[in-house]
Amino acid sequence: MNKVILLGRLTRDVELRTTPSGVSVCSFSVAVNRRFAKDGQRDADFINCVAWRNTAEFISKYFSKGRMIGIVGSLTTGRYEKDGQTHYTTDVTVDEAYFADSKNSGGEGGSAPSFTSDNNSASFGMNDDFMPTPADDDLPF
Repeated sequence: MNKVILLGRLTRDVELRTTPSGVSVCSFSVAVNRRFAKDGQRDADFINCVAWRNTAEFISKYFSKGRMIGIVGSLTTGRYEKDGQTHYTTDVTVDEAYFADSKNSGGEGGSAPSFTSDNNSASFGMNDDFMPTPADDDLPF
């Protein structure tokens, strides 16, 4: 199984392009904080992402540098040769993209629904009427 779920902030503006056959594609990078701090400082990983077709158009329209984004996709690897040397790449191919912050908390507004590649709407945990997890001493086990 190859599934990646990330929650982070865009490190640069989204680059939307169109292939010669007319397919939309965008690339961007997401800064994702690591779970544990080292010497009181949290490290971040900077992960390159690629989205295609409607997902690419959605991301380029509603997200910009600094905006929090939730993505679901798969890890893809590639390689290319440059100056006789082989270079390897690792990217996340985005299948679903979600707003992960409020429209007023950084970046530009975003009141449109979240988007998935199969045109389902979701909210990545926002406004889902969820019940918070009880404190450890309130758990039944």
